[in-house]
Amino acid sequence: MSGQTLTDRIAAAQYQLTGSDMARAVCKATTHEVMAPKKKHLEYLVSATNTTNVNIPQMADTLFERATNASWVVVFKALVTTHHMCVHGNERFIQYLASRTSLFNLSNFIDKTGSHGYDMSTFIRRYGRYLNEKAFAYRQMAFDFTRVKKGAEGVMRTMTTEKLLKGMPVLQTQIDTLLEFDVHPKELNNGIINAAFMLLFKDLVKLFASYNDGIINLLEKRL
Repeated sequence: MSGQTLTDRIAAAQYQLTGSDMARAVCKATTHEVMAPKKKHLEYLVSATNTTNVNIPQMADTLFERATNASWVVVFKALVTTHHMCVHGNERFIQYLASRTSLFNLSNFIDKTGSHGYDMSTFIRRYGRYLNEKAFAYRQMAFDFTRVKKGAEGVMRTMTTEKLLKGMPVLQTQIDTLLEFDVHPKELNNGIINAAFMLLFKDLVKLFASYNDGIINLLEKRL
């Protein structure tokens, strides 16, 4: 399905009538168009998280609402947008996600409208699990492994033994959950899964860097 559907336009108009520009931007970032969320909508949302009067819970809750849609396109784009906000938005966004008792409940999600939707549903379930784990790791550690300082003066290299022994299993679980996305090159066949893959790949590089720092710290403490 290409182009914004009538449902997309109606949803955007409803948010506009209620005066929520932020919710309208979320809606526009998660249309039925089979393409990655548009840069201008993501930039608006990132910028919004850095304003003092932004309603972070409303932004997140609107994304969760979009993730309950029956269309794999809308749900996948909601996950990509959420991940983008975790990476580029103000830290208050992931703090709010970590404070929630439940996040994405997509373990049984399946779009049966076609073979492509069926295939993409597998990755949506895996992606949802990873984002849930990312928020859970933040709740456990009070920081995002992908955003902390790396290297000799970094968080994992200067962490106490007690906290390191708590943090390394949490980090390992987040890495394992990310690797379960397990996409093959031939399956990177649309802009949405490509956007998800790039966000996951960049997270993985940073997670491995944190893991490496943690291992070095552990070895140094044993010497």
